[in-house]
Amino acid sequence: MKLVLATHNQGKVQELRAILEPNGFELAGYDGPEPVEDGTSFVENALIKARAAFASTGLPSLADDSGIAVEILGGSPGIFTAIWSGTKDNVANRQLLLAQLKDISEEHRQASFVCTIALVTAETEICFTGIWPGRVAFEERGTNGHGYDPVFIPEGFEVTAAELEPEVKNAISHRAQAVSALVTYLKSL
Repeated sequence: MKLVLATHNQGKVQELRAILEPNGFELAGYDGPEPVEDGTSFVENALIKARAAFASTGLPSLADDSGIAVEILGGSPGIFTAIWSGTKDNVANRQLLLAQLKDISEEHRQASFVCTIALVTAETEICFTGIWPGRVAFEERGTNGHGYDPVFIPEGFEVTAAELEPEVKNAISHRAQAVSALVTYLKSL
């Protein structure tokens, strides 16, 4: 089955392709217009993007809306993860988050990566959500991954998501959880 992924983020395309293709699903990138993400949740924003890709291509379309939710910040950056610093610059976003947590002790740095994947077809709209608990590091570490990976330490680890081997991350991440539920659903069709 051919699926379109509604994102211009090549890191997400590579990550999802590595999970989906071994399960027999071809993943095509999307180069159409980006819709305005004016939803108030990961679910709403994922659906907005998947609907736009489906309308543009006519192919079953996936969209991911994901981010980091920091407990002491009331769940922020949340849906504003990609623009937390006022820009789409990953380094600036991470540095702002680290600065905001500068005086916060380790026991109060709990955070979760959240990922919602929406699937839109001619017949259905459905969402799958994965949550990866952990904490925010005190400094950036690692070069694997993208986004906030260099500052996120997954629960049960002492290394950041950016220090994990891609195969490990792709097996346990928030996105892997959401995609696993998606794959189970697709295989049941």
